[in-house]
Amino acid sequence: MSYVGPGFEPSPPRRPRRRPLTVALVALVPGALLGWLVYEAVGADAGSGGSAGAVGTTASASAPVSPRSSAPSSSGAGDDKPGGTPKASPSPATSAPAASGPLKGKVIVIDPGHNAGNFQHTAEINRKVDIGTNWKECDTTGTATNSGYKEAEFTLDVAHRMRTLLQAQGATVKLTQDGDRPFGPCVDERARIGNQAGADAVVSVHADGSGAGNRGFHVILPGSVNEGAADTRSIVAPSRALGERVAGNFVRATGSAPSNYIGGGTGLDTRTDLGGLNLSTVPKVFIECGNMRDSKDAALLTSGAWRQKAARGISDGIVSFLRG
Repeated sequence: MSYVGPGFEPSPPRRPRRRPLTVALVALVPGALLGWLVYEAVGADAGSGGSAGAVGTTASASAPVSPRSSAPSSSGAGDDKPGGTPKASPSPATSAPAASGPLKGKVIVIDPGHNAGNFQHTAEINRKVDIGTNWKECDTTGTATNSGYKEAEFTLDVAHRMRTLLQAQGATVKLTQDGDRPFGPCVDERARIGNQAGADAVVSVHADGSGAGNRGFHVILPGSVNEGAADTRSIVAPSRALGERVAGNFVRATGSAPSNYIGGGTGLDTRTDLGGLNLSTVPKVFIECGNMRDSKDAALLTSGAWRQKAARGISDGIVSFLRG
């Protein structure tokens, strides 16, 4: 997704001795202030290379995804982050849960945004699908860094790392796509996969394509929609709780700041125009992990060690939500 926002003015670092306040703030501060207050407590600037204040494991949990093509992706500016439906659609990849763990019996769906093959199937991903409030393209190609690292590669790599972490907690993990189809799936199918799985939580993983100088992450929450095929009223509250836990833990694990161009410093943004949220009947959020078009954010997004921290932060947020 692409947005226009003010230039980034990094905040001066805070003294390390204030760091222990982070955990309490993540648990107690209401959503409107969560991202800002946690960031103030951590005092970490995303310009620090993602290492300041990070507590996640830095070793790679899965090998980085190899690009299917060297052709750069175009930006999915402002579009939903779902995908297209091939005629022969494989079943979503499902993990075998661990024998035991705090998340045993829980089902988590990870939605890696876009598909590296989308740019080769523009006719299919440009077809319109019903998102309840209107009709929208099946998907976009996603964005890419200036050096050509695709958003679709980033999202699948982070999804694999998350799957490893969540399986270790005993969860059953499903991916909406695992690089095993030529394009897609479409937004409506992505939502349907989570719904049919009876997921306890769904997180759609993305990276933004905004202007240089726009930095940081934000979590997108579903707004209240009751129109056509869309009715989010029952999932608005639990999705906000999930989003707040993900945002707080993402700050803690990566040291990244909430977006300086969307969400008013909270790291949270509510939308009603995304089919992946509108059509969901289970708690679901999107996370834009950073801006691929900003050189400083791109340096983080292309780092395997930082992607492991991102996976840890998102996963810890899911675990916190599911365990209450």
